[in-house]
Amino acid sequence: MSRIGNAPVTLPEKVEVAIAPGEISVKGPLGTLSQKLPLEVQVEKVENRLQFKATGNSSRANALSGTLRALVANMVTGVTKGFERRLTLVGVGYRAQAQGDKLNLTLGFSHPVVHPMPKGVKVETPTQTEIVIKGMDRQQVGQVAAEVRGYRSPEPYKGKGVRYTGEQVVIKETKKK
Repeated sequence: MSRIGNAPVTLPEKVEVAIAPGEISVKGPLGTLSQKLPLEVQVEKVENRLQFKATGNSSRANALSGTLRALVANMVTGVTKGFERRLTLVGVGYRAQAQGDKLNLTLGFSHPVVHPMPKGVKVETPTQTEIVIKGMDRQQVGQVAAEVRGYRSPEPYKGKGVRYTGEQVVIKETKKK
């Protein structure tokens, strides 16, 4: 059995879990998230814990129990605390500005880039070169951050572009004559 799947998920006081056939939903102070349940995994609620068990001996059921446990743990964290990704703009003239549910980026192109935020994701710009993406769905927050980074990912010679805060960009040496 999966080692991760063996560990129970502890539920905080403010979190409610509803287990229906084929679906599990987690409700907390920030909102509600739901996930489909595969047939190979059985979920039991014991007091304030969730236990995950593979129903068969197949390696697929074993893998799915660990995967589902990790997804539900992220859902519990998301509805209580939420997730955030921070991006930094590096380069002369690179700027970002949040306007409602849109992010306006000036990244050295001949036109400004406008990135619409999906439902459930909020964006803030504490300074012109910092972007903070927040939400309760970890996958969605990471996807939006990757899309914004994809507009101008860090180039290897000067390091200019959009990068995750704390990301190390390896700078290449220029060609010598």
